[in-house]
Amino acid sequence: MSEQYDVKDIHLAEGGRRRIEWADNEMPVLRHIRERFIKEQTLQGLRISGCLHVTTETANLMRTLQAGGADVVLTASNPLSTQDDVAASLVTHFEIPVFAIKGEDNQTYYKHIHAALDHHPQMTMDDGADLVSTMHKDRRDLIKDVIGGTEETTTGVIRMRAMAKDGELAYPIIAVNDAMTKHFFDNRYGTGQSTMDGIIRATNVLVAGKTFVIGGYGWCGRGLAMRARGMGANIIVTEVAPLPALEAVMDGFRVMPMEEAAKIGDIFCTLAGDINVIDRQHFGLMKDGAILSNSGHFNVEINIPALEEMAVEKRPIRQFVNQYTLPNGRHINLLADGRLINLSAAEGHPASVMDLSFANQALSAEYILHNHDKLENQVYTIPENIDLEIARLKLQSMGIRIDVLTEEQKKYLASWKIGT
Repeated sequence: MSEQYDVKDIHLAEGGRRRIEWADNEMPVLRHIRERFIKEQTLQGLRISGCLHVTTETANLMRTLQAGGADVVLTASNPLSTQDDVAASLVTHFEIPVFAIKGEDNQTYYKHIHAALDHHPQMTMDDGADLVSTMHKDRRDLIKDVIGGTEETTTGVIRMRAMAKDGELAYPIIAVNDAMTKHFFDNRYGTGQSTMDGIIRATNVLVAGKTFVIGGYGWCGRGLAMRARGMGANIIVTEVAPLPALEAVMDGFRVMPMEEAAKIGDIFCTLAGDINVIDRQHFGLMKDGAILSNSGHFNVEINIPALEEMAVEKRPIRQFVNQYTLPNGRHINLLADGRLINLSAAEGHPASVMDLSFANQALSAEYILHNHDKLENQVYTIPENIDLEIARLKLQSMGIRIDVLTEEQKKYLASWKIGT
């Protein structure tokens, strides 16, 4: 057992191991990579610090990196996303140091990030860029040993591209989020299903017939809109960008500013990756009993300080639900303190979806190890051959075969001389 860790209760480990094994059954691509890593010892001796959601799926990624010879440490990328039994199992059964407790306060959260940095990583795996930004701001002495890192989510990629633009990024980053097998599947199907799961677990409301307002129509917003419509909701999309707004219209949804949507929405969910998507001026317009949630990475998409300031009363009314009473007598129900609803009130993405995302993480780590001397201090899109290999392995695991181009077809696609 690892001697250095900080988890809620080490005695939860056995239940965590059973759930890790259950998730592993749904992650055939990652298992395939793990089997190869074991044979080749691809990551032998590499120190990796991960700042990711501590879930069953992440546990199987950590096992895969460890199987390849890596020396891994894990901390949480969100104070509410840790599954405490999984954290205990990683420490007990796999000897992986974990620093994460569900519901930890902000001070503990950053203490745990620093504990992961005390590992003196040669590679980072981040989800939201808190690990990387903390290293760049407070632990710059560690940067000299880092050969590269990966970033899992949209918010983190935005932050790291901003760092690169400002000339502040000190080592190369692979944007795992930009892989087609990540944002097509994880962001759309995973976020869509798990967000609905979190909202329903927290509230037990009937979705059918409700007016469901979605703030942001990126891949995550598309996925949620698809699932909410499938459950009978009437969808409104709010956007700031004309192209996704137009796409939402063409997909059959109403599109309007949040100020208009606030008056008629029953359930709200933000997935925009920006601050104050639902702001002070919107709260006073909302119906009595409006439900507010967020599935973006940070709890800044709903202006919670403004809501706290406006409210004349706040009380917990269900687990994961705080009810705010406004001066006009209306009630607003905020889910999971505005944090990731799918991980705070539910279990996050299904394992079969994270199979693809974490396959990208594992193969990106291998790619960085072999190519870091050719990479600049920039954010790179994941190589296309890795993306396609993961898609191929997933199809293979599903027993699905596809056609193969003939030599004649390859020649046709590569030539400009062959006409009609």
